[in-house]
Amino acid sequence: MKHMTRKATRHVNQNEGLIFEKSSAGKAAWKLPPLDVPEVDAAKLLGSAERKDLGNMPEVSEIEIIRHFTRMSTWNYAIDLGMYPLGSCTMKYNPRVNEAVARVEGIANGHPYQPEKISQGALRIIKTLSECLIEITGMDAITLQPAAGAHGEMTGLLMVRAYQESKGNPRKKILIPDSAHGTNPATAAMVGYAVENLKSDSRGTVDIGALEAQMNEDVAALMLTNPNTLGVFEQDIHRIADILHAKGGLLYMDGANMNALVGKARPGDFGVDVMHLNLHKTFSTPHGGGGPGSGPVAIKKTLEPFLPKPILVTKSDGTLSFDYNRPHSVGRVRAFYGNFGMFVRALAYIQANGPDGLRQTTEDAVLNANYVRKGLEGTYDLPYDTPSMHEVVFSDKVQAKKGVRTMDIAKRLIDYGFHPYTTAFPLIVPGALMIEPTESESKEEMDLFVEAMKSIAEEVEEDPQMVLDAPHSTRVRRLDETAAARKPVLRWKPD
Repeated sequence: MKHMTRKATRHVNQNEGLIFEKSSAGKAAWKLPPLDVPEVDAAKLLGSAERKDLGNMPEVSEIEIIRHFTRMSTWNYAIDLGMYPLGSCTMKYNPRVNEAVARVEGIANGHPYQPEKISQGALRIIKTLSECLIEITGMDAITLQPAAGAHGEMTGLLMVRAYQESKGNPRKKILIPDSAHGTNPATAAMVGYAVENLKSDSRGTVDIGALEAQMNEDVAALMLTNPNTLGVFEQDIHRIADILHAKGGLLYMDGANMNALVGKARPGDFGVDVMHLNLHKTFSTPHGGGGPGSGPVAIKKTLEPFLPKPILVTKSDGTLSFDYNRPHSVGRVRAFYGNFGMFVRALAYIQANGPDGLRQTTEDAVLNANYVRKGLEGTYDLPYDTPSMHEVVFSDKVQAKKGVRTMDIAKRLIDYGFHPYTTAFPLIVPGALMIEPTESESKEEMDLFVEAMKSIAEEVEEDPQMVLDAPHSTRVRRLDETAAARKPVLRWKPD
């Protein structure tokens, strides 16, 4: 068989040792002129805080430092190099205009301790972004404080708890579907709730009968991702909301998958009471190590008294100010007012696209996921045939007959020049392959991805051991990931 490798071929890269291994006594990457001011006695100035022994530090020249880190940077896979098909993570391209705007001097150099009267521009950015996100979600108010999605979940549930306590019934349980993100039950437990699992039906959506049976006056809220982690839209969402509201419960929506809804449907219009957004997913701000993240929480008016403080208000003279007098607030959840640089980037993205552009982004993301789904149907098992939104979940059922599982396929995909998809999630699909191309990818790139996945399926049939031994083109071959997680080596030690 002629395997399809148009995306990537082997390339030469240099061996690279640790920077400590390049060290030689006396080398330095700097040279300072003689001291022209009196020396300070560090011991007198710092006392016991003075560190006399810096430990074993590398001594290298400037060119060695530059080459070392530049060479290592070429090993990293990045969205600037190719597709990141991680499902439920929306690893989309971050437009460069976002970065340019975030680096404008007056924005980049602003400080949260500045007086409000000289921070009106920054406050206007916060206000404008808040208004945009409220309109996009169909909610009534928002806090931008939370630093990431899981932090937003915690903030949202703190408000749920405060609301239920204000009604005289603190309630004890949170219902969470079996297809939920792992952070959902963890967050509920952190806030002090017991977690009760809610089963999915044959379509991969919430089992309405089970919800009706489990919903009672002891349930504070249902945490629901919509579209869910199968990439399926909860078509009975209005009924779900009605079941909860009829018995005093609230509907919390995990907004991780809003890239499938922006400009097309508003959670506030289909019964959601509180939800978080991931600016680092849906609104193109840096993700992961390039962060920090941002997880704003939008709410309906009934929860407004419990918002984290301070909240932004407009004074009688038209200027903006922070209001700290919030007696029912759940308190501050983040230092200062949130990750401001992410607000700038998200607002740049929203305003650059405008309503029509945001809607087109959503349509393209859904179109791309369905293009991949159509391209791989029949090659990989599709456990749920319910229509897909922004992502599609296959399983390794066919390839498992040859002893090849989802992780093996993902490792082999690296040889084809792609970052692996999400493996083994959601847990309701054994051996899941979770794929989300986002709107960033062209038809040509997705054709290469489909081609690579089909080629791997052929390899499984012809030579499964070759796939089991993958990756073959990387600097480091397959790692013992269990040992790496349980016994990590986090620092270099001299012999």
